[in-house]
Amino acid sequence: MRSRFFVYVIELDPAVRQIGRFRKANPNMSAGATCFYVGSSTRTPDQRFDQHKQGYKSNRYARKFGLHLRPELSEQYNPIPTRKDAVELEEYLANRLRSKGFGVWQG
Repeated sequence: MRSRFFVYVIELDPAVRQIGRFRKANPNMSAGATCFYVGSSTRTPDQRFDQHKQGYKSNRYARKFGLHLRPELSEQYNPIPTRKDAVELEEYLANRLRSKGFGVWQG
């Protein structure tokens, strides 16, 4: 069976803006902007969100500040046929959100 890949977007608690490393990665973040974690995986977005929250291969921002998935921002891209395409789409989506003034951490 061929692998399928998925990109996903998790909305983060606004408290993530208190983390200097997050602010430094988002110098053009608008005041009060929504913050997101963008990732890609062979797991479905729901499965991967659960893994982040349980601490399995989890990003610390997604684990500690992850509120819920925002499927309307990524579902049109899924499923993705190759890892390379998934990584490129993850980067594209993160950059697109950043360019709109959102705070983004990319996995």
